[in-house]
Amino acid sequence: MTDDPHAALRDAVRDLCARFPDPYWRDLDARRAYPDAFVAALTEAGYLAALIPEEFGGSGLTVAAASVILEEINRSGGNAAACHAQMYIMGTLLRHGSADQRRLYLPKIAAGQLRLQAFGVSEPTTGSDTTQLQTTAVRRGDRYVVNGQKVWTSRAEQSDLMLLIARTTPADQVKKRTEGLSVLLVDLRAALGHGLTIRPIRTMMNHSTTEVFFKDVEVPAANLVGEEGKGFRYLLDGLNAERILIAAECVGDGRWFVERASRYAKERVVFGRPIGQNQGVQFPIARAHVAVEAADLMRWRAAALFDRGDPCGAEANMAKLLAADASWEAANVAVQTYGGFGFAEEYDIERKFRETKLYQVAPLSTNLILAYIGEHVLGLPRSY
Repeated sequence: MTDDPHAALRDAVRDLCARFPDPYWRDLDARRAYPDAFVAALTEAGYLAALIPEEFGGSGLTVAAASVILEEINRSGGNAAACHAQMYIMGTLLRHGSADQRRLYLPKIAAGQLRLQAFGVSEPTTGSDTTQLQTTAVRRGDRYVVNGQKVWTSRAEQSDLMLLIARTTPADQVKKRTEGLSVLLVDLRAALGHGLTIRPIRTMMNHSTTEVFFKDVEVPAANLVGEEGKGFRYLLDGLNAERILIAAECVGDGRWFVERASRYAKERVVFGRPIGQNQGVQFPIARAHVAVEAADLMRWRAAALFDRGDPCGAEANMAKLLAADASWEAANVAVQTYGGFGFAEEYDIERKFRETKLYQVAPLSTNLILAYIGEHVLGLPRSY
């Protein structure tokens, strides 16, 4: 696109990603290893500090621009899930943290001296019903004492800090179930070995996710982010940016699948003709392309609203839903196009197939997005 306002940024990210080709990601996937070298390169280039204001050492980019970074990582065949959370997690600290917290942590995060990539929200017994979480943080003097368990806390082993949401007021003492939850900034370096245990969970994709156990873990009261009891509102406040950024990753995945399928369909000759000449192969690829491009339009609409400060809950959710569905459709088409070779590791289709499937489920399943649209956009009765 000659009129792409982010063309220079795209080119720069692509150049960086070219240093980490398919074999790099394939090897990491086989070993279920974290892409330390890639994340270090992103950090050095300033991309993980894209949304941190310049006054704190970041780039101060818009969400639209930041989304381009994640899109291009996935479009290159990489996996932005290894580091994307640092972009949107720090938004809670930026918007709701104290002046002292912002001065203390944001410059170090921007410089790569600290990693904030873990957000402790989900629990094994409550799933998506965050208001029913069981992890507690009890105030004792100048500290909170945390007890409980989190699950699907990705990148906890690669983070120095974690944003933790815990119940600070018992559920039976609040008027609304959304009250009494608070956000704490946990220094994982200090907590490990002092009541905090991190246990890796091996999954179908290389995602570096964990379950985290808290047993009388002490967190300084100064690490409370915002006001006590307002944590659920802070959590919701950061979701729109997350949805938009994840949608961009899915667009990147979708374009990668379409490009790989198109190339293979032109090169693979069976019965004396390229398989892409057959409508049974060509039309599904074309339909996948259309779906990805349509999802991308909603991604840009949501990003524009977000960056203007306008309400964008519906658009951000629709962007994530459309993009996740489009990338998953494109993944299936790519496997069908490659046939048996689509299952061979050396072609990378099966790896990316597994990676993009995640976005049908997390963060936030497609069904919950539909429930949100039904209730909050269409005015239908609450379904859950």
